[in-house]
Amino acid sequence: MNVRKKVVLAILSSVIVTALAACGTQNKEAKNEGDTKSVEEKVIGVAPGPYGDMVTDVISPLLEEKNSGYTLTTKVFNDYVQPNKALDKGQIDGNLFQHTAYLEQFATDNDLNLTALQIVPTLGMGIYSKKIDSLEDLKDGDIISIPNDASNLARALLLLEVNQLITLKEDVNVAKATVDDIAENPKKLEFKTLEAAQLVRSQDTVTTALVPGNFSWAAKLDPADALALEDLAEDYKNVFVVTTDAADSDFAQAVKEVLESQEFKDAIAESSFKDFSKPEFWSE
Repeated sequence: MNVRKKVVLAILSSVIVTALAACGTQNKEAKNEGDTKSVEEKVIGVAPGPYGDMVTDVISPLLEEKNSGYTLTTKVFNDYVQPNKALDKGQIDGNLFQHTAYLEQFATDNDLNLTALQIVPTLGMGIYSKKIDSLEDLKDGDIISIPNDASNLARALLLLEVNQLITLKEDVNVAKATVDDIAENPKKLEFKTLEAAQLVRSQDTVTTALVPGNFSWAAKLDPADALALEDLAEDYKNVFVVTTDAADSDFAQAVKEVLESQEFKDAIAESSFKDFSKPEFWSE
């Protein structure tokens, strides 16, 4: 009987130890599963320029560092039209290529429900030329290429006015100004309106070109070589955009948290975007 008891006790001890080990393993696995958050890939529409790099080099890594559960990839569009339409159709999850003024005008004109989450550092429009070294070198009748979309056209005209090349009508809505709103044009400059993507190339056939930051960056134009640079108003700084229905989603809130974080400011300060115009709320 003693031998039998010893055998039984040995078997029971083995079973108990195995059960405890299994339980410990299950708890460890459960703990590890709880610590590891599944990562969902989101696609962000961008235009040629710095903002695709800003998404992949700064925003996405910060989302991952915060264990938000999201990582970002980019889809490049070669115009200012498709990124918003693709977002509205659910083909992408967000976009970063446009400023507030353009977003509001485009959404109204196309009946789209899109929402800006937050402003990001932005490279302004510049006046570039392959033919002259200073705006003082402009001659009567010289041709200047400018963007043909409403909000960027207005920006271009304001930039020309600031540099005393034209004067706009006193009663004009500067956010909607067109060439028809030019009151004075002392040098009788001619204006050639083009899609933004064509402005850099147009330097070969015009005297100067007014190029939005996206496209000047993509073409590796050095802002230091610009004949003049835009002092960006807040409405003309770029925004990270999602559909209005998704504005309160976990993903949108995670992005907004990153864009408003000190970590984002610090990362920008150490990046190639450090000299971009900063959002006003950064200094508040």
